[in-house]
Amino acid sequence: MRITMIGTGYVGLVSGACLADFGHEVTCIDKDAAKIALIHDGIMPIWEPGLEGLVKSNQERGRLHFTTDLAGGVADADAVFIAVGTPARRGDGHADLTFVYAAVRELAKALTRPVVVVTKSTVPVGTGDEIARILAEEGAPAGCCAASNPEFLREGAAIADFKHPDRIIVGAEEERAREVLAQIYRPLFLNKAPLMFTGRRTAELIKYAANAFLATKISFINEIADLCEAVGADVQDVARGIGLDNRIGAKFLHAGPGYGGSCFPKDTLALLKTAEDAGVRQRIVSTVVEVNDARKAEMAERVRDAVGGSLAGKRIALLGLTFKPNTDDMRDSPSIPLAQALIAGGAIVAAFDPVGREQAEPLLPGVEFAANAYAAAIGADALVIVTEWDEFRALDLKRMKATMAGSALIDLRNIYDREAVEAAGLSYRGIGRGVVAKAAQ
Repeated sequence: MRITMIGTGYVGLVSGACLADFGHEVTCIDKDAAKIALIHDGIMPIWEPGLEGLVKSNQERGRLHFTTDLAGGVADADAVFIAVGTPARRGDGHADLTFVYAAVRELAKALTRPVVVVTKSTVPVGTGDEIARILAEEGAPAGCCAASNPEFLREGAAIADFKHPDRIIVGAEEERAREVLAQIYRPLFLNKAPLMFTGRRTAELIKYAANAFLATKISFINEIADLCEAVGADVQDVARGIGLDNRIGAKFLHAGPGYGGSCFPKDTLALLKTAEDAGVRQRIVSTVVEVNDARKAEMAERVRDAVGGSLAGKRIALLGLTFKPNTDDMRDSPSIPLAQALIAGGAIVAAFDPVGREQAEPLLPGVEFAANAYAAAIGADALVIVTEWDEFRALDLKRMKATMAGSALIDLRNIYDREAVEAAGLSYRGIGRGVVAKAAQ
């Protein structure tokens, strides 16, 4: 199949490279000429494990192309995917569809043959209907149709997720659209990936409902962690105990500083706005948003308590800044409000992240950036693990203690055992780790 991907951001670039690896001929289009030039030079605009090699190999095989020329890029396409940004709109939280609709209007004028226009971007319910209307209004060739194909990619594991998906959702009203997308994803049938066909509006809502549910699991276990601390239980064991129930499942039951990233914050807000417009209350999701915002703000209080009740003049080392490991994405990362609150409280903040420094520096003025974890810890009164990068799981804690001015280790991701930390001469504070029970013993 001949496929065009409009947008070379996270979703567009990963999806385009993976589709080319299936044997399709893929052209990725972006208005940003500098970005396209960098990709031609082998420099990826995002950090995702395995992506650089995947792009390079498919370019060399002549299956993956990059251009700024929309008309040329869609000339022979069977399907055109829209993978542009849909950020939360300032003021009301609704998804900003400016880029989506602008891309569709330009596309409609550039098309010379009927294609299936597939929305890969995360969009509110009814967006596909509007895309179909715009195509007709702008004079797209007869036979063009709109479909929804939401993505379910985890940053840091996106290539594996694309090639071995739990499910493939296709929302379409026309049989031709279903046939084209079935052909595009036919290589995945060998992996027994379920291909589910629905209406467009249903497919659009599936994406939001999935992210809202996962955000709910995260906020639920975070609140249970607070209860564990109060009653002397261990949230790690609680999570495992309930996660072994296959009706619940173990994923997204890891207590921490709150969710961030490019999806959960904006998608929960967009779902609430969609519900508000439809006159339907979504009390659970609304509470999840409130709980998560409050949790991020509370993290600085944990650090303050660990250093004696005042941050003034204290040096705090943050390990990890991105919202999760294996990505350079800083969007809505818990590290941002944490660092800001620490600085506002009078602390000196040093930080290290394996790949996120370039993205983090503009967002965190006043933070000192270190070359590695040990450099960040020099003279620190407290060490805070914010992101669970693998390289932070086996730190030489005695070496850390020897360079620090204080002895507090605040483990916001629960990657260490209390005994190992205390054996190195550090005091340990995790999330929901049975502090009361330990004290009682």
